[in-house]
Amino acid sequence: MFLSIRFLSAAAVLSLGAVLNAADNPFVGRWALTIPGGGAGWLGVESKDGALSSSVLWGGGSVVPTAATKLDGDTLIVTREQKNKEGKVTTETITAKIDGDVLKLTTSKKNAEGKAVGQPAEFTGKRIADLPPAPDLSKVKFGAQIQLMNGKDLTGWRLLKEGADNGWSVVDGVLQNRVTKEKGKHFGNLRTDAEFEDFNLKTEVRTQEGSNSGIYLRGIYEVQIMESFGKPLDSHHMGALYSRITPSVNAEKPIGEWQTLDITLVDRHLTVILNGKTIIDNQPVLGCTGGAMTSDEFKPGPIYLQGDHTNVDYRNMLLRPVVK
Repeated sequence: MFLSIRFLSAAAVLSLGAVLNAADNPFVGRWALTIPGGGAGWLGVESKDGALSSSVLWGGGSVVPTAATKLDGDTLIVTREQKNKEGKVTTETITAKIDGDVLKLTTSKKNAEGKAVGQPAEFTGKRIADLPPAPDLSKVKFGAQIQLMNGKDLTGWRLLKEGADNGWSVVDGVLQNRVTKEKGKHFGNLRTDAEFEDFNLKTEVRTQEGSNSGIYLRGIYEVQIMESFGKPLDSHHMGALYSRITPSVNAEKPIGEWQTLDITLVDRHLTVILNGKTIIDNQPVLGCTGGAMTSDEFKPGPIYLQGDHTNVDYRNMLLRPVVK
């Protein structure tokens, strides 16, 4: 290789140098963010053909591509653009410096007229360790079954945020969430008191009209619960890992029917079986999803059920932890 470089044109050498430098760029990779205010975020930086690109998760919502990504000396500059209902764009500039496996970041915003919005804010990020190979699930040992729902009351569960309105109750053995659209009402998510690492989780869910809920694994990864029967495949539909992994096949049942979910999380790889069909098959999970309690993927966390959107029913939730 080194012998052949002397026969390349100057432009080709510069191009090759850019590719090599990009490959050595310490910012390339996946980063767990603690965004201003303490919420969970995520940044993924990629290099292709000498050019940088990135995608970001900012608290809630989806993982989305950024408008621009570039390197200025030892500083990474990421630009996000957000359009409001009137079509006006707010531009957010995120700058980052690296110190080993830690990012020190600053964010600032300007409105469509170029005027500063709020004050710049500092926050941090931590490099996410490389994913291990997909586990051989036939060799994974699971412990004794834990019944997470007693079919009588909310023992073992509590609201994720103290003081939120509670739409959760147990009726005839069914854990149901009922919300009302009233001014001043803010219905809460429900979490287990217990926390878990890797596991297999089996449950049944029944969607209502317009249902939009989710099962958060360790409080970090949301498996989407949604009334999406008859709709095209999408990373925001029933059984998806929200905005990250799209189901391979449609397996939903019509509204009002009980549906079965069999979810396995091992070594940051996810398997989802919906109504007997494997729709996510031992796929790698690249980071937290919107609404995560934390961006730290390496500590135990609860099962939490999203309840701040719409009505939904659950029953028969059984968990078997991985024995390590």
